[in-house]
Amino acid sequence: MKLTQLSVAALLSLASLGAYAQAKAPAPDYTLSYNVGAVTDYRFRGIMQTQGTAAIQGGADFAHKSGLYAGAWASNIRWIRQTCISLAVTCGNSMELDLYGGYKGEVTTGLGYDVGLISYQYLGNKLKNAPGYVNADTTEIYAGLSYGPVSAKYSRSVSNMLGVPNSSGSNYLEVNGNFDLGSGFTLVAHVGHQKWKNSPAFDYTDYKLGVNKDMGGGLTLGAAYIDTDANPAGWTYNGKNWGKSTVVLSASYAF
Repeated sequence: MKLTQLSVAALLSLASLGAYAQAKAPAPDYTLSYNVGAVTDYRFRGIMQTQGTAAIQGGADFAHKSGLYAGAWASNIRWIRQTCISLAVTCGNSMELDLYGGYKGEVTTGLGYDVGLISYQYLGNKLKNAPGYVNADTTEIYAGLSYGPVSAKYSRSVSNMLGVPNSSGSNYLEVNGNFDLGSGFTLVAHVGHQKWKNSPAFDYTDYKLGVNKDMGGGLTLGAAYIDTDANPAGWTYNGKNWGKSTVVLSASYAF
């Protein structure tokens, strides 16, 4: 009888050791992630960046368990070159590099916040050579709140905005929703309003409604309808309205 009791105790001890060994490992102090993708037309806040042509994009992100994060993201563009062509000057470039960092956390359970800074760098750009423009490089600070599938974010430039003189203080307010439809599908909805300091003729609201499909293995496919109410008189260059409606197809891979 004693031997049986010892055997049972030993088996229970071994089982508990096995369960302990299979316990979830502690979360890492930080993570590194990467992404690459392509879109049929790169739109920034609803406005053409590649003038209706495709863009190849990619980035890297660092996230610390404390809530601190930093990252970089890049894409080819055409808008600076096209602006200069319309003014018969040479100042083009073909690359945008975004550098950003900030802090994320929770105000209370389920209500998150995000504050940070982002710098849009247009490598080698000479937009300042174009009459009526300054350097395209732009820096913004931002703050956002999120609850469930809905988020809101306010961004404010602390430099001239995208080459427009005396535009420091321009701001963008946006609301976004990402709603799980099941079977790997997500409904994506967005509305935002861009306000330009000292250049109200450029103010506009943009809209987006789309669907993404998680294909597994880090691959996501998407399609979205994008439109703005941007005044064509202020956003038409070389005969093309940069704020006109369009459908954008996308593919991205995260790893």
